[in-house]
Amino acid sequence: MKAMMAVSLRCASTARNLLLRNTANFGKLSFLRHHFSPLKSILDTSVLDTRSSCNYPVAVVDFLRESRRGFAKGRKSRADDDDTNTVEMVPDIGPSVKATALSQMQAAIDALSRELSKLRTGRASAGMLDHIIIETSGMKMPLNHVAVVSVIDSQTLSVTPYDPNALKELEHAIVSSPLGLNPTLEGQRLIATIPPLTKEHIQAMCKVVAKSSEVVKQSIRRARQKALDTVKKVGSSIPKDDLKKLEKEVDEMTKKFVKSAEDMCKVKEKEIKGS
Repeated sequence: MKAMMAVSLRCASTARNLLLRNTANFGKLSFLRHHFSPLKSILDTSVLDTRSSCNYPVAVVDFLRESRRGFAKGRKSRADDDDTNTVEMVPDIGPSVKATALSQMQAAIDALSRELSKLRTGRASAGMLDHIIIETSGMKMPLNHVAVVSVIDSQTLSVTPYDPNALKELEHAIVSSPLGLNPTLEGQRLIATIPPLTKEHIQAMCKVVAKSSEVVKQSIRRARQKALDTVKKVGSSIPKDDLKKLEKEVDEMTKKFVKSAEDMCKVKEKEIKGS
């Protein structure tokens, strides 16, 4: 009986090793049945599940059952380890956040520049007519698309259309603008004299500049807030040092654009006051 048990245990151990090496599914045991015919009754599922019908010692059946359970636990443990070792990669949102904020702040500065160019000062400027819209040949387009504007002196502008037939439309558009200009025809061009600003007009223009400055600074600050809100949404997945660095960079960008807006408005006020 002891000899039989020893042989059975050796066969069972060999079967277990082959099982672990040649198949990942204990149900597929044709390999073992083919090479170890004496173990057919042991490896049969019904035999393993019903200990009383097995012709081999109970210890052998227990050994195989425990081996199968150990193998299943080992597979589960390796799966758990794989899940534990999986590292979720968090994308670097810094460049995109800064690029979006930069684009929005620059758009605000560009809008301010267009608004300031519409304000008439006491000095002639080639860009002061750019916002005027001309309707010619059934089409509407900016004045600088249909004519060349040049400065003759500090008080006089020359406006020369590309098409001489558009002189009348050009004159009408300039007179209708809020600049208060009355150009005169000189050959194939218009001459516009810039009248001096009154004290009331200067004060009114300076108020417009101040309001434009506040509007653009609010737009810049809104762009900053949007950037910080985006950063906060993923703040838990970003290292604190990187988070603080990104917020600092956005703040520095904001200060830079706010200062740029303030400088542009100061220059325009000096132009209006003639100093």
